[in-house]
Amino acid sequence: MGYKRIGEEISFADLAVSQSLKHNRSVKLMDRINKVVSWNNIEALLLEYYDTGKTIEGADAYPPILLLKCMLLQKWFRIPSDPELENQINDRISFKKFLGLPLDKPSPDHSTFSRFRNRLSKEAMIQLNNIVLREFEKRGLSINEGIAVDARLVKSANKPLSNDEIREEREKRNGPEGILDKKGNPLKFSRDLESDWTVKNDVPHYGLKEHASVDVDNGFILATTMTPASVHETNYLPYLAIASCHTKEPIKKIYADKGYHGVPNRSFLHLNEIEDGIMRKDTTTAKLTEIEIERNKKISKKRYIVEQYFGLSHLHDGAYRARFTTIIKNTWDAMCRQMAFNSFRGSKLLATT
Repeated sequence: MGYKRIGEEISFADLAVSQSLKHNRSVKLMDRINKVVSWNNIEALLLEYYDTGKTIEGADAYPPILLLKCMLLQKWFRIPSDPELENQINDRISFKKFLGLPLDKPSPDHSTFSRFRNRLSKEAMIQLNNIVLREFEKRGLSINEGIAVDARLVKSANKPLSNDEIREEREKRNGPEGILDKKGNPLKFSRDLESDWTVKNDVPHYGLKEHASVDVDNGFILATTMTPASVHETNYLPYLAIASCHTKEPIKKIYADKGYHGVPNRSFLHLNEIEDGIMRKDTTTAKLTEIEIERNKKISKKRYIVEQYFGLSHLHDGAYRARFTTIIKNTWDAMCRQMAFNSFRGSKLLATT
């Protein structure tokens, strides 16, 4: 086994359409992204983490850089499913050009995309996003002068279960008979048992929670992760602060809403010499002063940027609902959205400078 040779032969069809592609808006968008994303560095890192294709036995595998680009196309062009992604690649000349896939070669099968997600680790996705962000920093775009952190609820991919039903299903799954089907083969789970219940504004919610940090200057997503919905966001401020460090420059200030208010987070910021941008709230022993109210208003004008990311991804990527039934797969999907979002935003910012 090795990797399939992609784009090494140019067909007559490729030559025939090459002139018309100069006026294709999708091609212009992807050419703009190609100018600011270091695909060679990304491919080198992918080959470190992706083991498929490195053994002698078996058929040649698709190069991981091609499959990652397919995942990004899915995000940029709001393609809802893997079968539809396969169809769009076969149908759109601009996609094949971006992938380096000759017109007479078919798209990878949609099942290949699913296996790619399973094989590429969360750690690899963190490093890939780090490469993209460091490239923008080299080009003069600040990425951690100040960051805004927040969390949003994400609906489960499945219909809700009661807590008792969740507990019963988990016990079944953890037993020896729970991981095999009737024929004794490994069971493919389709039920989400990692989501749980929480209540927000007196409305019950079953699902997950996405925790994210966003650069307040240029709007880059610096970190994202998923947890069960009941996990309180205040516990994730230190994690997001550490995960947002992509360069040698320290984070100067963290902005957050009242949900992050409390001594542990304020102490963490103080110990790490990060300026405190957490909004204050009334306590049982003291009401907010006029100065604190004005301070909260100023902070809200900075931390809106993370809510903007939530709104855009809600609208364009369906991020209000989980795509998969496990936290690790949904975290991977969020990190892929992070890479697609940042590369698009960075290309747009650099095109205007």
